[in-house]
Amino acid sequence: MSNPWAGEVTLVIEGTPRVMKLTLGALAELEHSLAVGSLVDLVQRFESGGFSAGDVLALIAAGLQGGGHAMTPSDLAKAEIEGGVLMAARAAAQLLARAFMTPEET
Repeated sequence: MSNPWAGEVTLVIEGTPRVMKLTLGALAELEHSLAVGSLVDLVQRFESGGFSAGDVLALIAAGLQGGGHAMTPSDLAKAEIEGGVLMAARAAAQLLARAFMTPEET
C-alpha cells in the first residue's frame, strides 16, 4: 500500500503491486533522460495532455527506481500493467503531482 503523504503511488506490474516514488535522484535522471528544459516543462506537458508514451514509461521507471524496484523503460514496455495504458498514464501523473505537492494539497 502506498503512502500519498510520502509521494508514493502504487501500480500493479506483472501481477505485483509496486510502490513508486520520485526521489531527487530519480527526478534528476528523469530530467536528463527526457531532455526536458526543466521538470516544470514536464509537469506542463502532463497538465496540458501533451505528454507522450515515452514520458509515461520514463516517469514510471523513475518512480520504480525511487521505490527500490529497478525496471527500465524497455522492460516496462513489455510488462503487463494492470489497467493498461490509462492506469499507467494516471500513475505517472500522480507521481509527478505528488512529488511537488505538500501533504495538505493531496
